[in-house]
Amino acid sequence: MNRVQKLILLTTILSSLGVITSGAHDWPQWRGPNRDDISTETGLLKDWPAAGPTLAWEITGLGSGFSTVSVVGDRIYTAGEKKDSGFLFALNSADGKQVWSAKFGKAADPGGFVGPRAAPTVDGDLLFAIAQSGELVCLKTADGAEVWRKSLTTDFGGSRPNWGYTESPLVDGDKVMVTPGGAKGTVVALNKQTGALLWQSKEFTDPAHYSSLIVAEIDGVRQYIVLTPRSVAGIAAADGKLLWRAPRRGDTAVIPTPIYADNLVYVTSGYGAGCNLFKISSEAGKFSAQQVYANKVMGNHHGGVIKVGEFVYGYSDGKGWTCQNFKTGEAKWQDREKLGKGCLVCADGHFYLRQEDGKGPVVLIEATPEGFKEHGRFNQPHRSNANSWPHPVIANGKLYIRDQDVLLCYDVKAK
Repeated sequence: MNRVQKLILLTTILSSLGVITSGAHDWPQWRGPNRDDISTETGLLKDWPAAGPTLAWEITGLGSGFSTVSVVGDRIYTAGEKKDSGFLFALNSADGKQVWSAKFGKAADPGGFVGPRAAPTVDGDLLFAIAQSGELVCLKTADGAEVWRKSLTTDFGGSRPNWGYTESPLVDGDKVMVTPGGAKGTVVALNKQTGALLWQSKEFTDPAHYSSLIVAEIDGVRQYIVLTPRSVAGIAAADGKLLWRAPRRGDTAVIPTPIYADNLVYVTSGYGAGCNLFKISSEAGKFSAQQVYANKVMGNHHGGVIKVGEFVYGYSDGKGWTCQNFKTGEAKWQDREKLGKGCLVCADGHFYLRQEDGKGPVVLIEATPEGFKEHGRFNQPHRSNANSWPHPVIANGKLYIRDQDVLLCYDVKAK
């Protein structure tokens, strides 16, 4: 058996087991392969030219919305609203040209913001996406053909949050996980091939907010970590039972994705809530959560936070860009002079920071606890008047910046 035949066989086996078979430097879902916003790429530019990295291409026609991109192989996937419908788009990564588009949700502007909010999730030959009104669809990546469709509100009793559903679906093996919220159960597990309901978390019925699920293996038990406006909780992957819950009140909008490492769960949100760290333990098969700290060092609205080594990085409201010790909660440094509030992604030892408002720039800094050390910046061309909420994405040597109808692709590979 030659190398190509072995690769085909391996891909077939992994697909049958429900394992995502994207490439090493792909970005198949929200916050990347591991939902930690860290790219595994190396060989990227360490310093940018005065005008910024080279703009490889720019396209328009994606409509309104705040969805960032997912990238697998030679395809880019994103969502936008045009006229009377939400659309999912597949684009050619070489030049941004459209491969297909498919309607997936009705036009809606909950909270006064038009268009889809969430990134699509790609798993093998399937794509999963949630519209702001709660339509959940599964499409074929090849041509956008619909495989199945569900409604988080009608089918699972969910109650749409004030600003609409913003969650990006989580694929785990043969399941796709989403958070409708509500009295029937906060989290549901569906068969990814058919959309059939496998379980709903009847013991855990918090309302949904705007955070996306992560998966973790804690003391040998696979579980989904969910952040709501009332709690942080662990839900058993096998059957949806509530394993542990920590009361944690968030105000107005709870958005950032949790971080898990070494039996520790870190969460943060804005509007004065701050951040918390919980230690998850188990004894005789029973789990518990003990709060390690709660403080206001990191109060992240929605730009996201990233753990690199022993530190968490992100923008803290009122305090600026922040480096925080993950285990103690103490601030290593905070800076609000060099760059305003925004979102970030990490690749090859550097952070790519994107200021959200006005004509704010994209900035490259080193990812270290030593301070805010800048290595270049540029201003995005054809900037819209909307806040730059879509997170930047690094995939296959490219930096992707979405701004409403526009998608820009920059070459950040070192020559």
